[in-house]
Amino acid sequence: MSTISESEPEFRAAAQQHGSDALAEEADTESSTTELQLAAAEGDPSHVSDLLSRGANPNDPASGYYGKTALQAASLAGHAPVVELLLSAGAAVNAPGGNNGGRTALAMAAEGGHRDIVEMLLQSGADVNLPASRYVGRTALQAAAEEGRRNVVARLLDAGAHVEAPPARYMGRTALQAAAAGQHLDIVELLLARGAQVNTPLMRYKGLTALQGAAEGGNVEIVERLLAAGAEVNAEGSYYGGVTALYAAAEAGHLEVVERLLAAGADAQQSAGNKHWTPSQAATSRGHTEVAKLLWDAESPDTPQG
Repeated sequence: MSTISESEPEFRAAAQQHGSDALAEEADTESSTTELQLAAAEGDPSHVSDLLSRGANPNDPASGYYGKTALQAASLAGHAPVVELLLSAGAAVNAPGGNNGGRTALAMAAEGGHRDIVEMLLQSGADVNLPASRYVGRTALQAAAEEGRRNVVARLLDAGAHVEAPPARYMGRTALQAAAAGQHLDIVELLLARGAQVNTPLMRYKGLTALQGAAEGGNVEIVERLLAAGAEVNAEGSYYGGVTALYAAAEAGHLEVVERLLAAGADAQQSAGNKHWTPSQAATSRGHTEVAKLLWDAESPDTPQG
């Protein structure tokens, strides 16, 4: 099977087809969800116990676009008693989720910040380093970092989670990229201390570097921390819709971040995005006049000021 980097037509076809396919599969999801999966999501232990006693299969697969196994549904919602019941009934702890993300029970518990369930799943054999699935997938560590779940991030790292685990091919994030884009400074600090690489390349389809994510969100502290760690200030954006850190900050109107990036050597004339605009054009299009003026001056530093 060819990869995206090997076949641009395949990449474009997948992106174009995703919308219609997603709608069809999403419509099928609710009707194909089992009674046990619904009960697990609702968190009623007595109902779940009754269904299991009557032969409900705890390992019915996730179906449809957003489908979840019973264990995944309970883990995401934080229903610890239901999780315990399902594990006792033999629920597969590492089963994949639905097509959109394919996240395991551990990744879902991590996403929700449910430390007790994370612990329960780890003790039941959950693989902390299962790879992120192809489309919008996240490892457990990436999911926790993205949502700002610091205590879960710390537990997963202690359990051996790979801080540089490869991201999903579509819209993927490393743990550091996810934390920076989510504006979680405490997690950025923790991940850097545990060996996260500040310049891990972004994924081609809607990926971003850690610095680009922080700049887009306007968090000056994270921007400064990443620059201090050696972040490449002029790293190019992803293949589809990607932008530089300066462009992202300019488009969002984050004046202080723009100033900091320029001081660090950001190229004010570097175009980016689907329209191949410069940062000043992006700022102008969004009505960020003060940012645009700053960037105009940076584009022509030798022009006498009137």
